[in-house]
Amino acid sequence: MTGVVFANRRIVLGTGPGRIAVPVRTAIVTAAVFIVAVLLGLTALALGDYPVSPAEVVGSFTGSTEGLARTAVLEWRLPRAASAVVFGAALGVAGAVFQTFTRNPLASPDVIGLASGAYTGMLLTLIAGGGWAMLTLGSLGGGFAAAVAILLLASRDGLQGFRFIVVGIGVSAMLAAFNTWLLLRAELETALFAAAWGAGSLNNVTEDTGWPAVWVLLVLLAAVPFVSRGLRQLDLGDDAARATGAHTTRVRWVAVALAVALVSVTTAVAGPVSFIALAAPQIARRLTGTAGIPLSASAATGAALLIASDIVAQHVIPLTVPVGVVTVVVGGGYLIWLLAHEIRKTA
Repeated sequence: MTGVVFANRRIVLGTGPGRIAVPVRTAIVTAAVFIVAVLLGLTALALGDYPVSPAEVVGSFTGSTEGLARTAVLEWRLPRAASAVVFGAALGVAGAVFQTFTRNPLASPDVIGLASGAYTGMLLTLIAGGGWAMLTLGSLGGGFAAAVAILLLASRDGLQGFRFIVVGIGVSAMLAAFNTWLLLRAELETALFAAAWGAGSLNNVTEDTGWPAVWVLLVLLAAVPFVSRGLRQLDLGDDAARATGAHTTRVRWVAVALAVALVSVTTAVAGPVSFIALAAPQIARRLTGTAGIPLSASAATGAALLIASDIVAQHVIPLTVPVGVVTVVVGGGYLIWLLAHEIRKTA
């Protein structure tokens, strides 16, 4: 039989080798944080130059609200709010994947160069004159190329988390310099558009770009449970993972491919949004009290962080700024705290 079983303070989903056991606290925290993200999303739907009441927001979905209020909610604001929630979840999961298999809290797509690689691919496609589909493919190509380069350079005598991060930082610096050169060589209008995009922005999210990205990311997120067991084994170390039957190389490459795809699709639409992937997994781990990094809680935390940051960027700061500016400020403070915390642990 299949279903949900409660055993040993865990919620067991399914039966057989494919079953998933989730600690009760993790499930409660994930549900609570996800509810917060949804509430923040509903708040975002009500805010704007044309204010909409909470009742009108709900009525827009049930059909009781008509006219401009319904248009503002469903057509103007919903694609952006939904994209913020799903993009945040994607970045949270991507960060959790890299921090798990490197066993290092500093491993994040924006720190180790994957976001820069995706942005490079997107820039090259944008300068060549491609549409959204081509931008997505270019972003995917750039992200995967950066990931392969980092893994190959860092895999000598086995993959080590610290070496992976150091190599990634070096690749990120080179890609950042190359991206600057591309912007200087591009036409003025293209360069201004790409530079604003490079800060990480949801301002360009529309029905035509937002919804396709949301659906693609939801499909990718649905594949995450299939690699979660292997990631938990990798978290024990390669030797222990092999002893428990894990194919470490295959798990690592599949997990990296999934994480890079999540980052690249997000970058193709919103640009490289910094620090969500770095902070969300660690915040989720502390909220759930688990030894490893919970993927589901990381997704919920990333969603809440990005939609909250977008509300601040649009409505709290007097001058509207890209959401990436807010995440950099918040994430930079978090990074300083994390580094200080790690130094105190090793001192």
